[in-house]
Amino acid sequence: MSENHPIGLSIRGGSKLYPGTQALKNVDFDLRMGAVNVLVGENGAGKSTLMKVIAGVEQLNGGTITLDGSEVVFSDKSDAARHGVGIVFQELNLFPNLTVTENIFIGHEKTRAGIHIDRTAQTEAAKALMKRLEQDISPETQLGNLRIGQQQIIEIAKALAENARILILDEPTSALSAAEVDVLFRVIGDLKRQGVGIVYISHRLEELIRIGDYITVLRDGVITGSRSMQGVDIPWIVANMIGSASKEFPKTGDHALGNEVFRVENVCLPSPAGGYAVDHMSLSVREGEIVGLYGLMGAGRSELLECIMAQHPTSTGAFYISGQPVREKSVSGRITRGLALIPEDRKRDGLVQIMTIRENLTLSSLPDFTRIFHLDLKAEVAKAAEFVKRMAIKIASLEHPVSSLSGGNQQKVVIGKALMTKPKILLMDEPSRGIDIGAKAEIFRTMRRLASEGLGILFVTSDLEEVLALSDRILVMANGKLTGDFPAGADAAAVISAATPNLSRVETP
Repeated sequence: MSENHPIGLSIRGGSKLYPGTQALKNVDFDLRMGAVNVLVGENGAGKSTLMKVIAGVEQLNGGTITLDGSEVVFSDKSDAARHGVGIVFQELNLFPNLTVTENIFIGHEKTRAGIHIDRTAQTEAAKALMKRLEQDISPETQLGNLRIGQQQIIEIAKALAENARILILDEPTSALSAAEVDVLFRVIGDLKRQGVGIVYISHRLEELIRIGDYITVLRDGVITGSRSMQGVDIPWIVANMIGSASKEFPKTGDHALGNEVFRVENVCLPSPAGGYAVDHMSLSVREGEIVGLYGLMGAGRSELLECIMAQHPTSTGAFYISGQPVREKSVSGRITRGLALIPEDRKRDGLVQIMTIRENLTLSSLPDFTRIFHLDLKAEVAKAAEFVKRMAIKIASLEHPVSSLSGGNQQKVVIGKALMTKPKILLMDEPSRGIDIGAKAEIFRTMRRLASEGLGILFVTSDLEEVLALSDRILVMANGKLTGDFPAGADAAAVISAATPNLSRVETP
């Protein structure tokens, strides 16, 4: 099979060092032309860094890149594009108020004598690209009028307009419908036949098995598996993704679980694209229990937590705390009843960056410090200092802006703010995202301590090792539905299989 797919680009001994972390360690990677080269690994495994190196966004600290047999150094993204490397990021970089043609050629416009934009030539080239990509889209259509799936195709057209021979697709199906995925897979099949080398990054393992020709697995910046896709199954991918030796997450002594503290019944959230983002979800959490909610991107996990916190007025369903129905319709009402959420994006949703550490900590519990018309600043400072000590937040002063803290310490402030409201149930959305391994261990120690004190915890994660090591019980979501319920110590392959139910996908020829 490999003789039909020559190596177009290779990396040897590739290393990439960021302050405090080594993202890539002595990586050897071959990218084959006329084939789909699948790249898989958990969050933080180094996939994005490797992709950015190939696309010229980042440069290696050590090692070499060879393109068509010659050693190259890509100084930036445009330099890589000149060498035929294109990238489609997961977050689309498009202008909704411009036309399809203008989006495709923005930054590398076709000109007459380098002075005037040749609109006719651009329109004709855009038409040819739409035909090549099997799209019946007028080049003069305003981009904002297109569906997300069509916009994804325009991103691919942008890369092909710069004569990309190597195309990197980062989570290309995360926002697409099944029909749009089928179109994308057909386009990928056509590009393969035209000799384009494709790097395909996705968390959807079934998808990778269907579309991939070659697979490379990354774990903690190291390639743990690289082979032809023939004979590869989900257990092989999982074994290489997480290995036999699990990361050391601090464990404490077992404690008895109490009564049911929280119950969710039949929660539904309509999706703007049709169907349900959360589809008749029910679950329960006991006192002192850590329930892990695992699933892939787009499974509906974050949306479920947002429904619980009254952030979606269109959602339906019932909630019970200690057997009593929750009727409050506002976020503040839910907080008063004993619910607290640690959001996934702490900078956007969890903190006010320009405010001090003290002000952020007490933001959700200001009524506790209000004396008629005045705020009791002395009581507020004392309580904030107590929680800084309790959460072991490393600070110089309570009056410093919260933005001065490291990611791990900012996350502790968000958790401290939630705990100050005296919750009965703590909802945590990707609590370890974007923090280093030492801070993760501290956050996990805190979670275990809170559970041992009787707090019920429901936490969302897309890190398989994390959910296996931390959870007393594991729930799995896919396509908005509950697809698995496992006890502690569950088999990793069984959890992954529940997260990747059979999808109706069209294989590329």
